[in-house]
Formats: sequence, structure tokens, C-alpha cells
Amino acid sequence: MHKLALIGATVIGAVVLSASPISVKWSAERNLSVSQDKAVARVGRPATPGSVAGVARRADRRAVRRCATGVTC
Repeated sequence: MHKLALIGATVIGAVVLSASPISVKWSAERNLSVSQDKAVARVGRPATPGSVAGVARRADRRAVRRCATGVTC
């Protein structure tokens, strides 16, 4: 029964660590270090390629270039 409890605690610990934004690392002095990960996603800002404003701006530039070269207008 003791082995089953140890396996269960290990599995639960692994699930919690994999589902949360926490990193567990060994430091140079062989100490355990726990840190919180931070996401720095930039999608959605006006100057990024994936934002709606960025897509509209590129489409406008391409249309102006095509019209200026005489392809479509």
C-alpha cells in the first residue's frame, strides 16, 4: 500500500508541474530551484505581423503597389 501511495503522489506531482507555468531546475550548487515562467506573447499589438491592423496595413500597401505598377487598379 505504501508503494501505491508513493506512485500516486509522484503522478499527481507530475501532473501539477506539467499543468502549471512553473519550472523546476537544478542550480550549479546542486540546489533545487523553482521559478514561475512568464509568457511574453506579442501577437495583437499593432506593429506585429499577426495583428489585424498589421494585416490590413500590408494589404493596403500591396494594393497601392499593384495599382502603381499597373497590374490592377
